[in-house]
Amino acid sequence: MAETASEQGRAQAAVLPVAGRRNVLVTSALPYVNNVPHLGNLVGCVLSADAYARYCRLRGHNVLFVCGTDEYGTATEARALQEGCSPREICDRYHALHREVYRWFGISFDHFGRTSSPEQTVICQDIFQKLLENNWLSEKTIQQLYCGTCQRSLADRLVEGSCPVEGCGYGSARGDQCEKCGELLNSTELIDPKCKVCGSTPCVRDTDHLFLELPLLKEKLEEFIDGASVDGYWSQNAVHVTNAWLKGGLKPRCITRDLKWGVPVPHEKYKDKVFYVWFDAPIGYISITACYTPEWEKWWKNPENVELYQFMGKDNVPFHTVMFPSTLLGTGENWTLLKTISVTEYLNYESGKFSKTKGIGIFGNDAKDTNIPPEVWRYYLLTNRPEVSDAQFTWTDLQAKLNNELVNKLGNFVNRVLSFIAKPEGAGYGSIIPPATNAESYTQTRAISETVGKLIDQYIDAMDKVKLKQGLKIAMAICSEGNAYLQESQFWKLYKQDPPGCATVMKTSVGLVYLLACLLEPFMPSFSTEVLQQLNLCPEEHLSFCDEKGERDKAKRPWDLIPSGHRIGKPAPLFKGLDDNTVKGFKEKFAGSQAERRLRAEVATRLENTTI
Repeated sequence: MAETASEQGRAQAAVLPVAGRRNVLVTSALPYVNNVPHLGNLVGCVLSADAYARYCRLRGHNVLFVCGTDEYGTATEARALQEGCSPREICDRYHALHREVYRWFGISFDHFGRTSSPEQTVICQDIFQKLLENNWLSEKTIQQLYCGTCQRSLADRLVEGSCPVEGCGYGSARGDQCEKCGELLNSTELIDPKCKVCGSTPCVRDTDHLFLELPLLKEKLEEFIDGASVDGYWSQNAVHVTNAWLKGGLKPRCITRDLKWGVPVPHEKYKDKVFYVWFDAPIGYISITACYTPEWEKWWKNPENVELYQFMGKDNVPFHTVMFPSTLLGTGENWTLLKTISVTEYLNYESGKFSKTKGIGIFGNDAKDTNIPPEVWRYYLLTNRPEVSDAQFTWTDLQAKLNNELVNKLGNFVNRVLSFIAKPEGAGYGSIIPPATNAESYTQTRAISETVGKLIDQYIDAMDKVKLKQGLKIAMAICSEGNAYLQESQFWKLYKQDPPGCATVMKTSVGLVYLLACLLEPFMPSFSTEVLQQLNLCPEEHLSFCDEKGERDKAKRPWDLIPSGHRIGKPAPLFKGLDDNTVKGFKEKFAGSQAERRLRAEVATRLENTTI
């Protein structure tokens, strides 16, 4: 998918905070670089962040949306060992794959970078030095697992065993975190640990490391959390996870690792170590911004004028509400701290989980290969966004939402209105939008205006609070109201019996079409672009549902949204449905061993053909 004109414009001129405007800094959790993202990864991070960033731009706010691949750490080293190449080669290949996937999905990053940059090293080491100077770091001798077969210290992700948490006991817990219960672990706490490289049982050795003293920062941290969680409408799952951490008692967290691939620790005693990926990865938001503009401090050291919104899955919460804020607070500098965090639960696939190793489920490249357009994928994922509980992707549900909601409701409404206007005079209006005379004197038109006005207020309230799923539902409710308005008016009879009445209905309805193009743009940007083209309107000039002052009354008079006498473009169907046989084929293709073989072959081919 080619970049839109607005994306090209943002790439040419750096977006910086503007005095007197609302400046919104949006980030999504940095996707780890060593694999292709699946649909659950997409909706939990970049897609949700994109929908909100687009909404903010639609409202006229000044927005910077940054993201990038998280490239340092054990997982990359392990993948490089597996593939017989360097960590840098792994990162280069998969960074390009990630870019390709997000470009196709229409993710409107202002900058998509990576953490393995010189800027990351400089900023990360500078933050470390300030923490050291302010006495927030300590040295401890800890026990670490060592594999005699591989002859190396085992970083957290190179160890697997049973979770030690009472009531959990998950048998495939990693050395840093249990994926089942979410508890952060030390590798030596695992029951019956094994080296993931060779399968041997490791031994325990002493090693010195540096720790961030979270207990000493607790007072500063709690003051920040108490304010931001309320003012920023933190999602309930984020509040729950954060409070659980605080109630469980903060502990010093190790920030160094015995690895080669990472940001070097600028300390003579620890010069052979690197920073733990969960210390340096959130700093990647800052360094990626620094790669985008040398004036990055105007975003990241400007809390009075910048609001930081972050999007992620629930397993990333403590690193963004506890670890990262503590790190920045400990420097004593005036950092832009998190205002709002929006967290999703898990999206599962059919009756089980997405599996990268087994190739089960839909991955980013798979979505493109199905020939189902990106706006359909975006709509389905965002309407199914797991905001308060886990959600499930099923092919039959995707089929139902596409056929019933997009084809039969949204697509039908838009096409019905524009096709009637496009009919030759005598049967329609010759593609010219007719005038609406005394629109408010018609009971049905006045009624739909009042209903749509209330729905727009609800839409804005939901989106401002980052309730994206609710915002999308409200926008689609306006479509349902439009369909009912059309049907109840019996415009096909009014055309001959009451020409002024029919003209009012059609001008009001075409205004609703325009309004839907605006309200749905955060969710389905390519749909909105196509609708505006059919309306013969330039998206860059007309994509707005508020006037210059941000007032909503403009949208509450739909008959005034497009002027009389305007010539529309050529109407065409907007969506194509899915039949049962196609759905059956997709179910078979993306499940089990067949999917595993297909995924491995496709990834290998793409890696060979991808240019950096």
